[in-house]
Amino acid sequence: EYIDSYFFNKLELTRFSSSVGKFVGFTEYGVRNAEYWNNNPSYLSAMKAQKEVYCLNHVPVYYSNALTKS
Repeated sequence: EYIDSYFFNKLELTRFSSSVGKFVGFTEYGVRNAEYWNNNPSYLSAMKAQKEVYCLNHVPVYYSNALTKS
């Protein structure tokens, strides 16, 4: 799962989760940002593609390292 969170002063404003597939806001400002980003299809598809870039390419490496150390 790919998660991209935005914080300010230790308060989470907005989060993108690949399992949900969209941005979720936790404050008034975060909700406005989430609505704006969710209405931008190119930005939303770019965030969904980050799962393939970060997660799917690195899982075999981390998994094999965990198996060899145990």
